[in-house]
Amino acid sequence: DSAENGFSFKGIKDYLECYRSGKLTPSQVAKNIIAMLEDCDKSTPPLRAIVQWDQEQIMLMAEASTTRYRNKCTLSYLDGIPVCLKEEFKVVPYHHRVGTVYLGTEPETEDATVTKKLREAGAIIIGVSNMHELGTGTTGCNPNRYHKIPRNPYKPNHFTGGSSSGSAAAVAAGLCPVAIGTDGGGSVRIPASFCGVVGLKGTFGRISSHGSLPLSYSTVSVGPICTSVADAAIVYSILAEPDPLYPYGLKQPKASLSDMCAPDLKGLKLGVDWTFFKACDAEVLSACEKALEHLQSLGASVVEVSLPEMEEARVAHVICILSEMRDFLHPDFNKHFHEMNLDTRANLALASQFTALDYITANRQRTRSMRFLQEIFSTVNCILTPAVPSTAPRIYESDLLTGSSDMSFTVRSIRFMQLGNFTGIPGLVVPIGYSTAGLPISLQVMAKWWDEAVLLRIGLKLEQFRYQTKKPSIYYDILA
Repeated sequence: DSAENGFSFKGIKDYLECYRSGKLTPSQVAKNIIAMLEDCDKSTPPLRAIVQWDQEQIMLMAEASTTRYRNKCTLSYLDGIPVCLKEEFKVVPYHHRVGTVYLGTEPETEDATVTKKLREAGAIIIGVSNMHELGTGTTGCNPNRYHKIPRNPYKPNHFTGGSSSGSAAAVAAGLCPVAIGTDGGGSVRIPASFCGVVGLKGTFGRISSHGSLPLSYSTVSVGPICTSVADAAIVYSILAEPDPLYPYGLKQPKASLSDMCAPDLKGLKLGVDWTFFKACDAEVLSACEKALEHLQSLGASVVEVSLPEMEEARVAHVICILSEMRDFLHPDFNKHFHEMNLDTRANLALASQFTALDYITANRQRTRSMRFLQEIFSTVNCILTPAVPSTAPRIYESDLLTGSSDMSFTVRSIRFMQLGNFTGIPGLVVPIGYSTAGLPISLQVMAKWWDEAVLLRIGLKLEQFRYQTKKPSIYYDILA
């Protein structure tokens, strides 16, 4: 905990201290949140982080938590903690719209597995968060009538990143310390990076995605967006386990947080492919190099590695994710084409050009890439890259009306993300500083399959590098 330099985000620990000391109850916190959610909707421009919420639902969960604190029988570290879930997940009684205007016409009657687990842990679900339509982009730009464009709390005229756009904006704006997103091409890690908060993409299959729309079954992982690495570890430890309804994660080893709080990083080998690492803006590179030196000062050694066939892996990931989405959304594309945003149509139209042969070849590349990684992880504990090559892009007036479709930005923004989605390895992004324009910059750590513990250990040390946390220009202090 390093709050000595002015501003720090309120995390799980701050909420628990308020509840345990009796300074505030979950019910009082819930009332504050409801007032803030009303304020967000009225502000100019509106934040648009949470797109569906219900006062009665929030108060019910909060009152139950208040009673548990009074009787000293809380359910977990998340008891009474406000959380939101990306609209891709089923959350009773909200509409499962997945960023569209045509899905989820009736209120949901069944919870996704992660929703259930959060309820069982006593969390207060404050609503569902905005997202890029059908998860098809990395800006978060969604001009349709139900969603509108979520704003970056650091600079409201900039994008949040996507596709878990509202989740990252809600956490950065202080509405809740925890949000859940999905990540098929950086959709947790890009918005977390652009909004200056922590994002964890678990190993493929580690956290159940049962009850989220199965847009791409081989690339998507679920993960938390939080204000700190410690909070991400808490949420991860509660959500990460096999789910009988989700076959991909059934054979996983037990999640552990071993050595996470080790005093230093002695003995850890950090792999860096310098050619790949340097493919980013100068400001981003400079911050990331300094963060790397900080990790070395704590006893880690930097080992030069070569990530082979990255161009092939990049193209193969795009073929896999878009082919699977196109396959799943085939009926929607035919039936609801005119109700989709322009960039969604463009992406799905592009996807229709891939053949079965392309898909098979891409999956052969996946096997090769996984084999290369196995070798690399036999010599290093993790691979480091910048999170995104640039900071959050600006929102233009036309984006508000017609949306934004910038293929070159999309391709560039996912450069460091694709390897994790394509091969299923876990990745963590941690904010390490700010550009001269005041926009957040993050570093990414990736590790071998099921080794989230080493990511969290390095992440905790990375947080100490950021000598100050800047306060977002849109920020609600729920505990004040």
